[in-house]
Amino acid sequence: MRKSIAATALSCAAVLALSACAGQVDNPTSLESTTAPLPTESAATNDVDPDQKFPDVVKAELKPSGNQFSIAVTISSPYDTPKRYADGWRVMTEDGEVLAEHDLAHDHANEQPFTRERGPFKIPDDVAKVVVEGRDQANGYGGKTVTIDVPR
Repeated sequence: MRKSIAATALSCAAVLALSACAGQVDNPTSLESTTAPLPTESAATNDVDPDQKFPDVVKAELKPSGNQFSIAVTISSPYDTPKRYADGWRVMTEDGEVLAEHDLAHDHANEQPFTRERGPFKIPDDVAKVVVEGRDQANGYGGKTVTIDVPR
């Protein structure tokens, strides 16, 4: 009986630890998307520029929901390893005001590029476009950004 209870408790702890893969600012109830990864090669088999310091945002899509939005962001960081990886992204106005951030808790070396969703968050009515920028855990924010129109 005690072994069964201990095994159940250990299983629950493992599930909770694995489900804590992603976190984000502004909305602790949102998790990483369950969207299936795109079929890709491992970062180890790709031609990787050793001087690449930042992840690139390759695509972003805003979806309105009432007076809030969700966003799906595709990041390319072919240099990802467990020791250094793209660890987040942010949504900003063109003036640099941060509207939302998304944190990534682990590397995506075997899933390049990868897409994650974040929401809900608000975009002020007077904002017509937003900029999405990636973050590297060693070098901070930078790389190619994507600017998209806010659907109203």
